[in-house]
Amino acid sequence: MRFPAFYSGPMASSPLTFLGTCHHDCPDSCGWVATVEDGAVTKLRGNPAHPFSRGELCPKVNRFVDRVYNPDRLLGPRIRTGPKGSGEFRDASWDEALAMVAEQVHEVIAEHGGEAVMPWQSAGTQGLIQMSSLDQRFFAKLGATRQTGSLCGATVGWGMAVTNGSAMGADPMDIAHSQLVILWGTNTRLTNRHLWPFIEKARERGAQIVVIDPIRTITAEAADDHIQPLPGTDIALMLAMMHVLIRDDLVDHDYVESHTTGYAELEQHVADKTPEWAATICGVDAATIEALARDYATVRPAMLRTLIGPEHYESGAMFFRTMACLPLLTGSWKELGGGVAKSVGAYAEPFVDHSVFRADHLAEGKTRRSLSMNHLGRNLTDATLAPPIHALFVWGGNPVVTVPGAELIRRGLEREDLFCVVSEQFMTDTARYADVVFPATTQLEHADVVESWGSLYVGWNEPAIQPLGEAVPNTELWRRLAKAMGFTEPELFEDDQSLIASATTTLDMEAMKRDGFIRLPVSKESLPFAEGGFGFPDGKARFVAAELKDQGLPTLPTYRPSKEGLASSDNDKLQLLTPKVHRRFINSSYSGLAGHGDREGAPYVELSRADATRRTIEEDDLVRVFNDRGSLELRARITDRLRPGVVAVPFGWWSEHHDSQSTANSLTSDTLTDWGGGVAYSDTLVEISPL
Repeated sequence: MRFPAFYSGPMASSPLTFLGTCHHDCPDSCGWVATVEDGAVTKLRGNPAHPFSRGELCPKVNRFVDRVYNPDRLLGPRIRTGPKGSGEFRDASWDEALAMVAEQVHEVIAEHGGEAVMPWQSAGTQGLIQMSSLDQRFFAKLGATRQTGSLCGATVGWGMAVTNGSAMGADPMDIAHSQLVILWGTNTRLTNRHLWPFIEKARERGAQIVVIDPIRTITAEAADDHIQPLPGTDIALMLAMMHVLIRDDLVDHDYVESHTTGYAELEQHVADKTPEWAATICGVDAATIEALARDYATVRPAMLRTLIGPEHYESGAMFFRTMACLPLLTGSWKELGGGVAKSVGAYAEPFVDHSVFRADHLAEGKTRRSLSMNHLGRNLTDATLAPPIHALFVWGGNPVVTVPGAELIRRGLEREDLFCVVSEQFMTDTARYADVVFPATTQLEHADVVESWGSLYVGWNEPAIQPLGEAVPNTELWRRLAKAMGFTEPELFEDDQSLIASATTTLDMEAMKRDGFIRLPVSKESLPFAEGGFGFPDGKARFVAAELKDQGLPTLPTYRPSKEGLASSDNDKLQLLTPKVHRRFINSSYSGLAGHGDREGAPYVELSRADATRRTIEEDDLVRVFNDRGSLELRARITDRLRPGVVAVPFGWWSEHHDSQSTANSLTSDTLTDWGGGVAYSDTLVEISPL
C-alpha cells in the first residue's frame, strides 16, 4: 500500500508495536501500546511503563480497535441529498467535496464578508495539532468569526487566577502524600480513574477521604464521608468554613501576613457567614460544616481536589475563586500533599507554545468579531446578528448532543441558507445536518503530542496504521481546503512534523518518542506557592479582587443564588443535573457503538422517592421531563442517590436513543458563567410528569 504524502509514521510490518497516547477529553491521557500485524491493529493495551496510567485503559478505550474498524465509520467524503437532519447523503470524491466547499465559502464571503463564516471546534481530539493548529491560520485568512469561550476547563483557571494571579495548582499525583483528601465536585473513580490508586495510597497511610457532591456517585460510595449540598450552593459552604477557621483561630497567620492581601476585609466579610447560615442554603447541617472546617485546618496535609463539574453554574468562576482562598488561610500550600489540585495545563504553558499556530498577519485588514461557542444556537438563530452566520465548520465535537440549548442549535442547523461542513468519524447528530461531511482519522492513524490536564506527563502518539479509506487528519483537511480555496501562503500548508517541532522546542522530543511520554521538566515536588510567588506583581494572593468591580461582580468571595436554580424556584420545579455516569462512553463518543451504549442500557431520569411520590411516579414508568426549552420521554429510576428537588439525566446519549429524538441538552441552560467564558449547564429547572 502507498502511504499518503501527509503520513509521517513508519511503514507497518508484521508484527510491530507503536507507542501512543489517548486523545479523549479526559484528564488521564493514558499511554498505550498498539500491536500491528499485516498493516492492521490487532491489539491495543495500556503502556505499563506510563507512571500515571500504569498500563490500564478504561472500558471505553479497551475497545478502541473496534471503533477504528467499525463498519459504520465514515471513510470518504459525503454530500447531503435529503432534508437537513435526515442523514441522507451520497458518496463523493475529495475533489468534488472540496470544490463545493470552496465555491460556497467564496460566495458567502463575497456577499456577507468573512465574519459570516464561523468555526466551531471542541476537545473530541485533544492532541496538540489535531485539536487546533492550522485551522487558526485558515480562518484568519478567511477573516472568519473567532470562537470564544469553553464548554469546560477555562472557567476553572480564570476563577483561580483572580485569587492567585495564576491558574497553577498542585500536582494531582501528590495527593498520595495527603492525610485529608477532599474530592469536591469530581467523580474521580469514573472520570479520573487513574488518580484513584494515588488516593488509595494516601488511604493506606491513614488518610481520610471526603467527597462533596450533590450526587452520591461511585466515588462518594467509596469515601469515608459524603457531604451532599444542594446543587450550586458550594460557595456558601466554603464561606462558612472560612468563618470557622477565622472564628476559632485556625488560620496560619504567618502565611497570610507574608503572602496575601485583604485578610482584614475577608475577616469582616465572613463574620456573619456562620455554619447555621450556610446550612439553610446548602441543606448540610451546621455540625457537619463545623467538623469539615476543623478537619481541613488540623488534619495535615489536606488537599482539595476539584475538576470541571463545579464550573457549570452561573457562579462557576466564583466557586474556584472562593476555593482558592481556603489553602491561603491554612497555609496548606506549604505542604507536599496540600493546596488545590485541578487541571494542570498551567504547568505546560512554559514548555508548549500554542502561539506558533497563529498567523495574525493573514487577517490584516479584516474585521473579525468573536462569538461564544456555548451560544451556538443563539448565534445561528439571531436575526439581529450582522452579518448572520452563513457558513459553519464543525470538528472535534458533536454540539447537537454536547452543547446546552440543543433544540435551538437544531433550528439553526435546519436553515436552508446555512452551509455546514463537518469533519467526523461517524454520522453523529450534528453531522446529519451537514451539507458536506469529511472523514477524519482516529488516534491510531495520525501523529500528535498530547498534553495531559490530569498529570504532568506529555504523551507522544505514533500513528500505528495508514489512515483507513480516504480519512485524513484535521491538519490535512485544512491544507486541502486552503488549496481548494486558491490560497498560496506557505503557513497554510506546514506539515505535521514541522508544526509539532515548532511548538515543542523546549521538550525532549527524542525521549518522548522513544518512551511514549516524558514528564514536564518541573520540580519533582510541586509546591508552586510554598513561599508565596503568586502571579501578581507583589507576589501575593488576593482575598479582595478589585478588578471584579468593573464587571459588576463582588470583590470578595460571595454566594449568589442562580437565577435558574432551586434557591430561586417555586416548589414545583426540579433542578436537573446531567452527569457522566456511564463507564463505556465519554461525552457523546461511543454511545452509538456496539459494546458500549448497548451495554449501558438506555437513557433514564433519576429522581428521589419523595419527588416521585408527589408526582405519582413508580419505578420504570415512562415520564416526560420538560421545560420551555425542550422535552424528553424517559423511563424513571427512583433512587436515594439524589436529594429531593434534584433529578438527573445521564449525559452523552444521542437523539436516536431517545423516544422523543431529543437529548439531555435539549433542556439545559446556555447562560454563561460569571466570568471565564463557561456555561451553566447545571442551572436548569425542569418538571416531570407521568405519561
